[in-house]
Amino acid sequence: MYTCFKMSITSNLEVSFETDFYNVINNELVDTPSKRRTICSSTKQPLKFEVPVATKEDVDRAVDYAARAYTSWSKLSWDKRAEYLSKFADAIEANKDGFVKLLSLEAGKPPQAAAFEMAQVIGVARQMPLLRIKEEKPIDDTERTAIVRYVPLGVGVGIIPWNFPLLLGTGKLLPALLAGNTFIWKPSPFTPHGALKLAEIGSKIFPPGVFQALSGDDSLGPWLTAHPGVAKVSFTGSVETGKRIMTSCAGTLKRVTLELGGNDAAIICDDVDISSVVSSVNQITLLSFVHSGQICMVIKRIYVHEKIYDQFLAEMAKQVKTFKMGGYNDPEAFFGPVQNEMQYNKVKSLYAKINTEGWKAAVGGEIKDSEGFFLPATIIDNPPEDSEVVQDEPFGPIVPVLKWSDEEDVIRRANNTKLGLGASVWSSDVPRAQRMAEQLEAGSIWVNTHFELAPNVPFGGHKESGLGMEWGELGLKGWCNPQAYWVKHIQPKPDN
Repeated sequence: MYTCFKMSITSNLEVSFETDFYNVINNELVDTPSKRRTICSSTKQPLKFEVPVATKEDVDRAVDYAARAYTSWSKLSWDKRAEYLSKFADAIEANKDGFVKLLSLEAGKPPQAAAFEMAQVIGVARQMPLLRIKEEKPIDDTERTAIVRYVPLGVGVGIIPWNFPLLLGTGKLLPALLAGNTFIWKPSPFTPHGALKLAEIGSKIFPPGVFQALSGDDSLGPWLTAHPGVAKVSFTGSVETGKRIMTSCAGTLKRVTLELGGNDAAIICDDVDISSVVSSVNQITLLSFVHSGQICMVIKRIYVHEKIYDQFLAEMAKQVKTFKMGGYNDPEAFFGPVQNEMQYNKVKSLYAKINTEGWKAAVGGEIKDSEGFFLPATIIDNPPEDSEVVQDEPFGPIVPVLKWSDEEDVIRRANNTKLGLGASVWSSDVPRAQRMAEQLEAGSIWVNTHFELAPNVPFGGHKESGLGMEWGELGLKGWCNPQAYWVKHIQPKPDN
């Protein structure tokens, strides 16, 4: 049993990205009898290095070590735990070039997109340790004090998706550790390499059992979610998988945070500066097609006022044509391939419906033969509201643009979905835009922007887009149990 921790950090914080990949259990690099290879989505060819396939025994060992480490890790002060996290941030930054190359290969990101994710990872790693949970004192008088405090849960598990495998993973790992929990990282089978290298770095910094990572097959997730030694599961991914995870966790009443799919609407009012809104950096077009649309919180439906619809659509189509598509080694590419064959086939079926459903493509639509899972950026011109491309989340580079004329009606249409992750309103009349945005049913709402996040601001979904929030003080509290703490003050006896 661990009774105390001392800061003992290896002087060499760099790791090799040209060596084998291992699971990390109790700060040991652990091999497995069975291994597998992932596919480079730019070439459809297997990547060079194999990754481990964890066994049930690996899961049991990792959970046991995490539970032992929790006893001492949870007793450290917030500042001491933050000190470990800051050293971890230093190590991530020291290895950023290797991570950029790895992300390009395994996540289907051209170099500039991979570099963007790593910049975000480093920013989160620097800022997240600054967060603290403030205790509350609802009662504090001469007779008694009532305190609401937040205590860590125990062993946490993060189940991470393939689209932003390092950013979304660190966004779970860091607050879990900061709050006093230990953490097991379960990467997507499509993108396990980066997580294993992060955990290898962590083994040089954190005490044994505090941060572990397990790569595996489709059995690994159910083993972790049903494990009686796990106190919380934080999952980012599809609605269907989120429901299965919640069902599995119910057997042991685990705490659960779910950040699920989105079908984010952007409502464009008739008074916007079209050129600025469509073409400027971090505006509508980019926020619809970044990472080939494979982000839960990017724009998926664009409602444009009928007075400016034709001009807006023409400008957006023109801007889309400037985006270069390319593979993992193309430094000029804006977006790359769809990350995996399963998702590629799903999105490809939408492209087939352009002809069968009679949709009109303002740009794109035709799939060309290629070595990878590439799909062209495509805008669908005013399809029916009940069409699949409007009602379902494509999670690919295909976006419908639709007309509206009545404010009440467009808000109803934007809200007419089971999902509620994010939504935005764009107008030069900011009070008007705020009035409209505040009627949208989503976990994040924006005015004249979209997909803005910060480590100290929580995000999450309403309706079937999720349960609970991540990031910020609210997300940090999600890694804790609230505890009511009463103190009765003993009054001095009066002198006789």
